[in-house]
Amino acid sequence: MFSFFQKKIYLADYLHGLVDIHNHIIPGIDDGANTVEDSMALIHGFSEFGVTNFRCTPHIMHNHYDNTPKTIKNAHQQLLMELGKQSLSNITVNCAAEHMIDDNFENILEEKQVMPLKEEYLLIEMSYLQPSFNFDLAVDKIAKHKYFPILAHPERYMYYHGKYSKYPSMRSNGILFQLNLLSLTSESYGSDVQKVAEKLLKGGLIDFVGTDVHNSRQLGLLKEIKLSKKVLNRLLPVIENTIQTFY
Repeated sequence: MFSFFQKKIYLADYLHGLVDIHNHIIPGIDDGANTVEDSMALIHGFSEFGVTNFRCTPHIMHNHYDNTPKTIKNAHQQLLMELGKQSLSNITVNCAAEHMIDDNFENILEEKQVMPLKEEYLLIEMSYLQPSFNFDLAVDKIAKHKYFPILAHPERYMYYHGKYSKYPSMRSNGILFQLNLLSLTSESYGSDVQKVAEKLLKGGLIDFVGTDVHNSRQLGLLKEIKLSKKVLNRLLPVIENTIQTFY
């Protein structure tokens, strides 16, 4: 007989071994962790449910977070030194960036100042207020530089919610999609974002996942996310693809 009291499925129980390809745990250079101590607290929190491999992605955003490979690598080195002091050899922390498609992006691309997630993958984002006016041109140039563009959190761009056909159109143009795991609860970014996240999963449009965790509050939300079995079954292959691609 059907029971209305279905067992709760916690997302965190299925994240063991995940390579988190989108987070802000490198200290002191964007709106994520402020200090090395903050970074370590997040890393310890992640390790409680088996996430120990990170590709860190601080913002590169003109006139807001004017990071460069040098500033990112310097902050990354501070974190690596602390990991060494605490003898946490089981933790893997690599550095990359989340690149805003803004008026300076094409300059840093041409000057080879971008930081890919892996040799051929570049994490990009747009403003939440409106699409980047140069987005299509930037994507073409990314391809010419032999990178695969990964659009961070497509479910969060609310100006596309009423234009859902834009998503498969972008995918057909070679843009990969990275879902924020935090989008799978309405408590993070709202119910509209959650609905679009689940719709993108159902449509098979999501390639990778990341947490996009900035702070302990968001990490706490991640630990409390509960999923239906249907959503979990759609998510598991994407988690596996993320691990296989970035491990």
